[in-house]
Amino acid sequence: MKKSFSYIIQIIIVFFLITIYSCENPDPTLKDAFKDHFEIGVAVNPKIVSGKDSNALEIVKTHFNGVTAENAMKWALIHPKPGVYNFEPADKFVEFAEGNNIFVTGHCLVWHSQTPRWVFEDEMGNPTVRDTLLQRMKDHIFTVVGRYKGRVKCWDVVNEPTADDGQVRKSRWYEIIGEDYIQKAFEYAREADPEALLILNDYSLPNQPKRECMVGIIKDLQAKGIRIDGIGLQAHYLLDYPTMEDLEASIVAFAELGPRIMITEMDIDVLPRAGFDRGADIAYREEYRAKLNPYTEGLPDSVASQLAKQYGDMFTVFVKHADKIDRVTLWGVHDGQSWKNNFPVRGRTNYPLLFDRDYQPKLAFYAVMEAAGR
Repeated sequence: MKKSFSYIIQIIIVFFLITIYSCENPDPTLKDAFKDHFEIGVAVNPKIVSGKDSNALEIVKTHFNGVTAENAMKWALIHPKPGVYNFEPADKFVEFAEGNNIFVTGHCLVWHSQTPRWVFEDEMGNPTVRDTLLQRMKDHIFTVVGRYKGRVKCWDVVNEPTADDGQVRKSRWYEIIGEDYIQKAFEYAREADPEALLILNDYSLPNQPKRECMVGIIKDLQAKGIRIDGIGLQAHYLLDYPTMEDLEASIVAFAELGPRIMITEMDIDVLPRAGFDRGADIAYREEYRAKLNPYTEGLPDSVASQLAKQYGDMFTVFVKHADKIDRVTLWGVHDGQSWKNNFPVRGRTNYPLLFDRDYQPKLAFYAVMEAAGR
């Protein structure tokens, strides 16, 4: 009873804020609200870029001053076969951003997922050797970064180099090249475009073991003279994760090393956990069960209120540390677009973003605007 009463009070407060905010700010935009703090970015897909999802396109143009391609620049899509590149989706993405004066982040150059098997194998299907894989990495980075040199000014160079156990991820990059694959990727990217901002990106960094592992990787790279311009904190979070204390500790720990902080891929999962929480490791899957998909007819007000509070609290932390943060990127425009509808369980109805399936701002939107002091 006490818990239910608390939810009711939260809902009343949020609706009160919406009413007041709407009266004082008839056309609030995210990018205007945070213009003195940091860039507000969003992940987009080809339907948005082409204008087929015209409502989402208008939201992007109205509210965001940064974009990241959800998939168009990942190895499997842009470089599916040896010597074969598919630049059309990425070209259209970059042209879209340039035409609307929106900052572009390239995502991503080296990752253990969504990389074709041929990259790691010889003609017989056996694991290739270090020198061959390094050459493939270099050729890919030089080709992709070189094509967009001076246009894409920021790259997620290595994505998810740490494992959930707090160790360096034993990916095929690691197994074939060795731990210096990260160093080599940054060296190649720096050579391909010396002016680009180069980012090391990972998820669940508020978790102390992963954070300490990432800190160790960065210090090792810095000791070798490798410049890391930014650390991307993938913000694939939950209603009860992370705590604001752990989130803040992570921001401070990385900022103390020198690089700028990017809050990347932000969404907040509102559905029951399918099993052991594995962060954003896309290899993890669970079978569909009805109890894991409880909100097919809409999100209850009590849960919408929790989502708004979590978003509001996180953005309050981001504003507090705006001197360290360059960008906060939402991983999708609206709930219907979100990858969280299918991860880690396919076919669910999730509500992790700031705009709903009807392209309307949610309670969470207004909580975020309130955190900006607008």
